[in-house]
Amino acid sequence: MDLLRIGTLGSSRISLPALIEPAASVGEVTVTAAAARDKARAEAFALRHGIPAAFGSYEELLADPDVDAIYNPLPNSLHGPWTLQAIAAGKHVLCEKPFASNAAEAAQVADAARTSGLVVMEAMHYRYHPLVRRLRELAAELGPVRHLQCWTNFAIADPSDIRYDFDLGGGALMDGGCYAVDCLRMLAGDEPSVTGALADPVTADPRGAAADRSMAARLAFPGGTTGWFESSFTLDGEFRADLHVIGRGGQVWLDNFIFPHRGRLIATSDGTVVADERGGGESTYVHQLRAFAAAIAGDGQVPTSAAHAVGTMRVIDEAYRAAGLALRPTAGPVGGPAGWPG
Repeated sequence: MDLLRIGTLGSSRISLPALIEPAASVGEVTVTAAAARDKARAEAFALRHGIPAAFGSYEELLADPDVDAIYNPLPNSLHGPWTLQAIAAGKHVLCEKPFASNAAEAAQVADAARTSGLVVMEAMHYRYHPLVRRLRELAAELGPVRHLQCWTNFAIADPSDIRYDFDLGGGALMDGGCYAVDCLRMLAGDEPSVTGALADPVTADPRGAAADRSMAARLAFPGGTTGWFESSFTLDGEFRADLHVIGRGGQVWLDNFIFPHRGRLIATSDGTVVADERGGGESTYVHQLRAFAAAIAGDGQVPTSAAHAVGTMRVIDEAYRAAGLALRPTAGPVGGPAGWPG
């Protein structure tokens, strides 16, 4: 089988653990190109990580016939626009979460993906780890699921971090909360509505736009399952990604559902521990990259497809509306925000 040749847009820090390091363990994949808005930055990034080609613009990388697929780790507001550009260039896409700025933009990308026949996949990497498959099995065995609870917390020491920037698609819900929404959708097996939400906004600008440093929301699923999640940014503190599943026959707790290779799962029924398992093994990113390559080589089906991502963005939009905050805006012409190194 021919190697899948992947190019990465930008010089984002997430590219190393999410693409470059996993590619060393996935024999079907090679990282062949990197692009940045500054050629010198692209060349330095490529040299540092052993990437053969460097480009001084994203357009140049997309035009390269020796690149089969694109990894898009750009700021949130650029996920939709540059994924659309990559699809138009005939490239498969692994796009970082959240998939787009809002549900309307996500639907536009999903439509383009469907008509193209390309594999366009949201990088919900946790989904591809065996411990999350085990979570789903136990939730089904101890079900039906009655209630779901989820917490995510990311410590961000720099208050000027772009994840606080409204125009770049920032906010706690967009960053860690999208994992929570996706996970609750997965476990309930249905599409929820938001019945209430409360946000702690960063100071709004004159337009009334504000990123959220914390968001809590209640969900209701058609079958009667209820859900609740809270996602926050803090200036200090510890990373947290806890998940609780309450079923008719018992409960399941997964500590660190976002990085289950570092996680622990405990299931109980009638007060008795029926499972106590740790993740370990290869990282979620290795499993994800292998699934991406397999989908391109095979039937093209992945659980975190572009079509699936639209549902997560719809819930995010509903939560922002319920909390009285503006939706993240669709970006203008593709390029890059001022002041962002790219």
